[in-house]
Amino acid sequence: MEYLLTAITDAFGLILSLDPEVFTITLLSLRVAGTATVLAAVTGIPLAYLVATRDFRGKSALITVFNTLMALPTVVVGLFCYSFLSRKGPLGFLDLLFTPSGIILGDIILAFPLIVGLTIAAVNAVDPRARITAMSLGASPRLVSLTILIEARFGLMAALFNGFGRVVAEVGSAMMLGGNIRGYTRTITTAIALETSKGEFALGMALGIILLTLALMVNFTFRRLQMTSQR
Repeated sequence: MEYLLTAITDAFGLILSLDPEVFTITLLSLRVAGTATVLAAVTGIPLAYLVATRDFRGKSALITVFNTLMALPTVVVGLFCYSFLSRKGPLGFLDLLFTPSGIILGDIILAFPLIVGLTIAAVNAVDPRARITAMSLGASPRLVSLTILIEARFGLMAALFNGFGRVVAEVGSAMMLGGNIRGYTRTITTAIALETSKGEFALGMALGIILLTLALMVNFTFRRLQMTSQR
């Protein structure tokens, strides 16, 4: 028990002293996760809207696929991406393996189905009268779509925050695609795994505390946005 208290004390010491390595790792994790979430949202939300508002053959099966992929194991994503990005793979010429961009690519694949699935659910939950009212007022198709997305804003925010939470806390794909290179591709989760295996509990604990703080901040922000929008 004593070693645990010592590790926690040392961890807070690293955080409060603004340890350069701790904050380099944290900033890289935020940049990678934020970029992946934005790119997944830019492509995923429009696709989800089309799936939710259009009737076509195989729609139910497609939604089932997206819902299944929401639980896609990170190591599986890492394995497939590694196969494509390695020098012998079809995308090896891009030189993305063991780079932050390679981690972002894997994170996009992880966040995309989650954002799509939650957005579909959010759009389907919108009162059908919102579309009818907008159309009766002469709104263009674009404005009708915007109206529906505004009505589904809470679900969209949940999709974005869950997508970010999914990628900022994953370790399997980041380890395989980034290589855990110090100062270049080392994220919070890969650093925690490495430092713990080395017995450096203080640094691992410090990064764990930061990761939990980020999760708390994301949920707090989501809650605040909900309360503000309801006023």
